[in-house]
Amino acid sequence: MTWGAYGQDLEANLQDLHARVHRGAYRAKPSRRAYIAKADGRMRPLGIAAVEDKILQRAVVEVLNAIYEVDFAGFSYGFRPGRSPHQALDALAVGIDKKKVNWILDADIRGFYDAIDHGWLCKFVEHRIADKRVLRLIQKWLNAGVIEDGSWSASEEGAPQGATASPLLANVYLHYVFDLWAQHWRRRQANGDMIIVRFADDIVVGFQHRSDAERFQADLVQRLARFNLELNTEKTRLIEFGRFAAENRRRRGLGRPETFAFLGFTHMCGKTRAGRYALRRKTIAKRMAAKLREVNALLRQRRHWPIAEQGQWLGSVVRGHTAYYAVPGNIAAVSAFRKQVTRLWGRSLRRRSQRHRVTWERMGRLEARWLPATRITHPWPNVRFDARTQGRSPVR
Repeated sequence: MTWGAYGQDLEANLQDLHARVHRGAYRAKPSRRAYIAKADGRMRPLGIAAVEDKILQRAVVEVLNAIYEVDFAGFSYGFRPGRSPHQALDALAVGIDKKKVNWILDADIRGFYDAIDHGWLCKFVEHRIADKRVLRLIQKWLNAGVIEDGSWSASEEGAPQGATASPLLANVYLHYVFDLWAQHWRRRQANGDMIIVRFADDIVVGFQHRSDAERFQADLVQRLARFNLELNTEKTRLIEFGRFAAENRRRRGLGRPETFAFLGFTHMCGKTRAGRYALRRKTIAKRMAAKLREVNALLRQRRHWPIAEQGQWLGSVVRGHTAYYAVPGNIAAVSAFRKQVTRLWGRSLRRRSQRHRVTWERMGRLEARWLPATRITHPWPNVRFDARTQGRSPVR
C-alpha cells in the first residue's frame, strides 16, 4: 500500500490501526529488501517497512526518545533529536584540540545492524520500559522477517536498516554494550586523558597514552564478543595522531602521521600559517568520486532536459554538497567538486549534438548562473561547540 492510498481514508485507517494495537490484533508485516550502493562499491541492505509499520514505529519512537534522551551519553550523537553529524565532528575536533590526544582508535563494528542480538536487545529495553505492550511491539518488528525476490526469510537476529525504529533500538543496544562500559573504563582504568565520540556504530576514541589505547582495544574486543558483536579488523585502526604526532614520527624516522575517516571527512594532522598544529578535515576522496559518478549517470538520463532545468537540478546538488562539506579548511575540496560538476555538465551538453556551441566560456557563464558560489557554511568547531555546550566538557 502506498502513502497516497492510505491517506485517502486517513482518519478511519488510523483509528483502525489504533484499535488493533490496543486489542493485540496488530501484526507487523515483513520488510521489503532493497539495496543501495556504498562509497566502496559494495551494496548496503535495507529493510523497507510497510506504511502502517512506519506510522506505528514513528509513534513509539517519539515516546521512547523522551525516555532514553535522559539516559544516553553525551558523546553519542547518531540519530538523536537535536543532534547532527556536524555536532559529532565539532566534539571530536574540540576534544583533539583541548585534551591531550596522541593516539586515535578508529573502531568499526562488523555488520552491526545485522548482528544485533534480539534477546539482549529485549533485555535492555525491559531494563527501562515497564510496559509489556511496547516490548511486544518491538518483538513483532524484529521477528517480522524480510521479503526478497518474492520469498520470505526469518530474521532471528539484527534490526532492519532503514526501518524507523532501528536507529533508536541500535542506540539502546550500544548504550548498554559500549557507552556505559566506555564511561566506566575511562573513569576507572585510563591513566591519561581520553575522549569518546560515537555516531551510531562509528566510534572514534582518543587517548593520551598508547598503553591505554591498546588495553582499551583489547578489552573492547572482549566486551563486544559478549553481545554477539565484533570489530571489523580491516577497518579498525590504532594510529598516532595529534599535535606531537608529526615530530615524534620524524624522530623515529617514520613518515607523516596517518589519517582517519569519520562522517565523510578525512582527518589529518596539519599546520597553520604560523606553523602551529591544526586539525585538518577534507572530503573523503572516495565519497566525492562516488558522488560525481552518480551525478554523471543522472546527467545522462537528463540530457534531453532544457538547460535551465538541468541547471536548477545541478544547483541543488552543489548546494546540498556545500551545505554538508563546506567546513573551515575544506574550501579547496568543495570548489573542486563544483568545478567537476561543471566539467561533467559541459561534456554532457556537447554530446547532445555534433554541432554544439558549448565552449568553456559559455560553461563559465552557465556555472555562474546556476551553480551556487563556493563558500564556507559552517563556523569553526570550537565556536559552535562552545555555543552549544556553554563551556561543558566535550567528552562528558
